Amino acid sequence: MKRSYEIDMCNGPLLGKILQFSIPLICSGILQLLFNAADIVVVGQFTGSDALAAVGSTSALNNLIVNVFLGFSIGCSIMTARYYGAQKWKDVHEVVHTSMLVSMICGAALIVIGIALARPLLEVMGTPENVLDQAVLYMRIIFVGMPALMVYNFGAAILRAVGDTKRPLLFLLIAGVINVVLNLVFVIVFHMGVAGVAVATVISQCVSAVMIVVCLMRSETVYQLCLKELRIYKDKLIEITKVGLPAGIQGAVFNVSNVLIQSSVNSFGSLVVAGNTAATNLEGFVYTSMNAIYQASLSFTSQNIGAGKMERIKPVLWRCLAVVFVVGAGMGGLGLLFMNQLLGIYSGEPEVISYGALRMELIFSTYFFCGMMDVACGSVRGLGYSITPTVISLTGACGLRILWIYTVFALDRSLFTLYLSYPVTWAVTFLGHLVCFFIFLRKVKRKAAWEIRPQGPEPGVKEERAEEIYNQRETNEELVKKHLVYSCAVKRIKSALSGNLFRTGRFSSFLTLSTFRDRRRMRYVLRP
Repeated sequence: MKRSYEIDMCNGPLLGKILQFSIPLICSGILQLLFNAADIVVVGQFTGSDALAAVGSTSALNNLIVNVFLGFSIGCSIMTARYYGAQKWKDVHEVVHTSMLVSMICGAALIVIGIALARPLLEVMGTPENVLDQAVLYMRIIFVGMPALMVYNFGAAILRAVGDTKRPLLFLLIAGVINVVLNLVFVIVFHMGVAGVAVATVISQCVSAVMIVVCLMRSETVYQLCLKELRIYKDKLIEITKVGLPAGIQGAVFNVSNVLIQSSVNSFGSLVVAGNTAATNLEGFVYTSMNAIYQASLSFTSQNIGAGKMERIKPVLWRCLAVVFVVGAGMGGLGLLFMNQLLGIYSGEPEVISYGALRMELIFSTYFFCGMMDVACGSVRGLGYSITPTVISLTGACGLRILWIYTVFALDRSLFTLYLSYPVTWAVTFLGHLVCFFIFLRKVKRKAAWEIRPQGPEPGVKEERAEEIYNQRETNEELVKKHLVYSCAVKRIKSALSGNLFRTGRFSSFLTLSTFRDRRRMRYVLRP
């Protein structure tokens, strides 16, 4: 039974529902980045460029570490959507409880990793000496809040899987306002610098995590969370890992190359790092908007696969590609139009603005390739294939960028040459994902649609309706049996009349064998 927050992804027009799904996600992403940008703005305006560079120098490294674990949330979203589309309510329940417990374990592991490896990893990246200590402090505090970040992302992934993107938007709005207020208090009033910004971020993440958990606990539906029932179901963990681990590795792969690029940027000095940080934060608004369409392709493809609606899979891809192109090109154009004004929000230093503008001119004009790459990847992953997108990303995004840095960039050590690696690798990786999608779609279509069947009505359906559904299923089974018996009898008679069986003296054996095959076929068709 559908709830008011959910979207029926398996029936009706696609474009309107994709927009209905994506717009709240776009708003959520923009709000999240606005609140994150508040960190950067407060630090840049009230603490100085060194503090700004310290915060910015950790972003690529943070994403590298965190995305490995966040990949499991993608696995959670895909498996929830697939079982929800197939109406396998028990499996939905097990995936939800396994995922939430895994999120807590991942968060605890991240605390240890972040605190222990912050300094050595930042030193390897070539973080400037004048900002190193502040960067280490910021990174360690941020990683203390990782359990809350994991819980929120896994919980939001469950809600997205069933089409609910409105409540995560509300939770982010509340948490973001708290973040901004605490930023101002800790930095301006208490003069805590980067530490104040980090503490404010952690507190706001805890608030959002609590709200998402309460939301799931109060949801009177199949994905309701019960803390007493938290446990790891081995088969569900394996399924989530098969999909989520490659997705996490893919996210890490992208960030490996980003870390190398960040290291190259660091070699140009703190002013270039500050300009790059400001531009990167502005790019985030475009990326997170396009990422909403990626989430749509992932959820819509997964649910329709679960429901056996193969005819809707390809239209989902084309419509998502069209939407992400419009979003990427439109927002990129607006960013270029108001480039200097936007960069001026982060820093008033002309040199910082000029370095940021150099990056924006190249990235914003081609950013839609990144969105199309992600959408194609999401569609492939929604089909149930996760390793191949990882391999393609490893080759196209990471491998090609590393090759670019050590060849093209080595020959011409300029920021333009360095930034040019982004659009080249986006375009190549997008084409790779697109080819794989059509290959795998053909394979999926060959599988029988009956392999994924509903287990019964959703818990909460009235007994009269449940009995009606059961009786209808029984009636359908009887009709199938009668059809099979009739068709098989006709086949045996035709074969007998041909004379071949009579001449060989094996007519009785034929009847026995045919009966066995008919029974097996009926079990095959009618199995739940």
